[in-house]
Amino acid sequence: MSSTSGRVTLAFSCLGHAYMHLFTAFYFVIVLALEADWGLPYHQLIELWTLGALLVGVGAIPAGWLSDRWSAAGMMIVMFVGLGLAGMACAFLDTPAALLLGLSAIGLFSAIYHPVGIAWLVKSADRPGRALGINGIFGSVGIAAAGIIAGALIDLYGWRAAFFVPGVISLLTGAALFVCLRLGLVAEGSARRVEPKASRSDRIRVFAILLTTMFAMGIIFQATQTALPKIFDLRLRDLVGEGTFGVGALVAVVYLAGGLVQVVGGYLADRYALKPIYLMSWVLQVPVLIGIGLLTGPPLLVLATMTVLLGAGALPAENLLLNRYSPEKHRGLAFGIKYVIAFGSAPLALLLVAKMNALTGEFLWLYVSLAGLASVATFAALLLPGGWRRQPEPALAE
Repeated sequence: MSSTSGRVTLAFSCLGHAYMHLFTAFYFVIVLALEADWGLPYHQLIELWTLGALLVGVGAIPAGWLSDRWSAAGMMIVMFVGLGLAGMACAFLDTPAALLLGLSAIGLFSAIYHPVGIAWLVKSADRPGRALGINGIFGSVGIAAAGIIAGALIDLYGWRAAFFVPGVISLLTGAALFVCLRLGLVAEGSARRVEPKASRSDRIRVFAILLTTMFAMGIIFQATQTALPKIFDLRLRDLVGEGTFGVGALVAVVYLAGGLVQVVGGYLADRYALKPIYLMSWVLQVPVLIGIGLLTGPPLLVLATMTVLLGAGALPAENLLLNRYSPEKHRGLAFGIKYVIAFGSAPLALLLVAKMNALTGEFLWLYVSLAGLASVATFAALLLPGGWRRQPEPALAE
């Protein structure tokens, strides 16, 4: 792959990561405005995203399969255009039933990114940990931008603008990628690293372990992303003030910090053994999650940032573990399975958030439950192969 194609691939993969997370996070701020506009309770409105969240996971396997057999760049164009049209359509909807369908379309097109964009990026990068770290920043920027953009657009123009404006931008980005593909600026090539072969038993073992840890990470990520705006609204009103912008801005701070840590995680994953990096992120999550359930004020903000930092810092190691222990010709499918697990857990996380809020009006027991899940993931990560020494760097093919 030429250096130009590699840079363009990295750019569009990063934009895709940002847009995917923006489109799957902005409703958690928009819903705060819909409570007042539609006169419906929070738990009823947040459940409208349940089908969309399920499709983010379920759609990952067919998206990865099509990418392996057709075109990664082509699938990315479908994602950008589909998200754009779905977002613009949501801006004109007036009933919960219609919004359920619109949000479901957003979920379906969002499903394309991770199995396609991440595998596409790893395939093209000479230093995959570094590339994943950079890419991770944009995912966190997308989540952070969701809070800021949605909050600002709602306060200035209303909740419909929070759907419409990102939709237009995504549609234009899809058109730009189409032009780059037609001009030959984007290729389907590979950096052609010669990687050590993993045994079949190690592949099965690692995949079984990662199924457990990826499910746990998915639940924790989705539950936190869903609940954090409401937690800040409940416990940090003195800091955020009135309106939705203050809540969105605090959420943005939390996720931007997480994105920066992914660069550190990528640097470590390129230079050190993957197992200890991955394991330590889980060990530290347990007390942090318990603290989020218990605390308020500035300590809550610190711990909310820490849980995002730990999850984000582990992602490059997790993605490289999956890449190392999956067959090369099926990596799009392997990443698809990962994101079925990671994002397919979202409906359960949403249900957990909605029910905890409906029963208690708060989120203490939600985070106690998440800490228990992190403990299970910690024990699973202990069983990963690879020990504590860094494996030799894969060589580049001639």
